[in-house]
Amino acid sequence: MKKIATLLVIILLSASFANAQKFMTKGGTIKFFSETPMEKIEGTNRQVNSALNFTTGDFVFKVLIRGFEFEKVLMQEHFNENYMESEKFPSSEFKGKITNLKDVNLSKDGVYKVVVEGDLTIHGVTNKVKVNGTLEVNAAKVIGNASFEVTPKDYNIAIPKAVIKNISEAIKVDVNVSLDKFGN
Repeated sequence: MKKIATLLVIILLSASFANAQKFMTKGGTIKFFSETPMEKIEGTNRQVNSALNFTTGDFVFKVLIRGFEFEKVLMQEHFNENYMESEKFPSSEFKGKITNLKDVNLSKDGVYKVVVEGDLTIHGVTNKVKVNGTLEVNAAKVIGNASFEVTPKDYNIAIPKAVIKNISEAIKVDVNVSLDKFGN
């Protein structure tokens, strides 16, 4: 399944990668966090496939839902079976662009503020998103970071009434990808 996700990311960008400066990773991290007075829930996935075409600003990532790990096994089971329905919706993805790419200088190490806009698909539902983040240029690497919130109801994720007070209305999501130069 991991090989299929990696192949999909490569295929998605391969047509636009000719003569482009491109960066990729298979080991990015996505964390999400929900906190209510009743419970804290944190899931981490360290198998995020991501690609950035620096010539066009195209940026994609794909994550397998079953790759999220939790402190408690029961949380992981409920996440996959009851909320995310990972058998039916095995992955989530983002396809978009860095809209202010001209503000990033690949030839100069540093941290640059970026704005990323595109389509975020979770649980089979796609919504337009606009997220502020940073790109850190460091030698032959580009490190991307962003934090944003998603609302389960915006992605048709049903929360049973019995546990509605255990899950916050907005879930904080942190993305960190360390992309290596690819090809050339």
